[in-house]
Amino acid sequence: MRRLKEDRLASILFITPSVILLAIFVYVFIGWTGFISLTKWNNVLPDYTFVGLHNYKNLFANMRFQIDIHNTVIFTIVFVSSCLAIGLLLALLIDQKIKGESFFRNIFLLPLAISFIVTGVVWHWLFNPGSIQLGSIGVNQLFDKIGLGFLKCGWYTDPRIGIIAVAIAAVWQFSGYTMALYLAGMRGIPAELREAAAIDGANRFQTFRYIILPFLKPITFGAIIILGHISLKIFDLVVAMTGSGPGFSTDVPAYFMYDTTFRGNHFSQGASIAIILLLMVSSLIIPYLVYTTRKEGQA
Repeated sequence: MRRLKEDRLASILFITPSVILLAIFVYVFIGWTGFISLTKWNNVLPDYTFVGLHNYKNLFANMRFQIDIHNTVIFTIVFVSSCLAIGLLLALLIDQKIKGESFFRNIFLLPLAISFIVTGVVWHWLFNPGSIQLGSIGVNQLFDKIGLGFLKCGWYTDPRIGIIAVAIAAVWQFSGYTMALYLAGMRGIPAELREAAAIDGANRFQTFRYIILPFLKPITFGAIIILGHISLKIFDLVVAMTGSGPGFSTDVPAYFMYDTTFRGNHFSQGASIAIILLLMVSSLIIPYLVYTTRKEGQA
């Protein structure tokens, strides 16, 4: 009994420094950011005059922030849906026990090892529309070479599709990640179920629909949560690839927060953007944590 108490005390002493640091550098600073968002600090010098929700009211009336929310919605839809579709397709192909499986699996996962900054720089060049003097560059040059010149466009310089170009770069980086998730899920399906389905006369599509897909639902749900929170707080890819773009066509809330806080010195407005981003991400993460906790409790 004494030994058990000593072990418990030692465990508490070991984790106490981490708990204290976490409380200070995460939750205290979140509280401080929330307080700043309710003040009048919009200059280099601090001004802690309390203004309530005035900053939030002005923010939602700001045209740039409205464009940012619109861009975030489009980016999230394109990014999440494309990653899920491409990742599932790649997982299905690799699950066929093809030769060189490990090689292809590593190739598809390789982009995940690259930072968003590097991805942004590379795709900035690939989507460079070129000019009259230089001609076509990158993807547009490829379209010219293969006779698909009608597909050429301005990519991130076109306000209509600028955010989609950024989403394509993000999909390239994370589709391999969803492939790995789906492949792990497929490999966890008992072989007896597939064999029983084949004996009952089920074809490949029926096996996929009635056996594989139901087993992949938890993985799909988890992937949506992970990809969704990445899309909501996307920043470095936008910075490296496009910035805010023409007419804020590729601007996102995180970039707006950086711009308004550290370039414009509007600290209270930047803090209010940060709190809204926190609430947006929490709206995804908290329900997922509650769901997984209840599921583990039932198990």
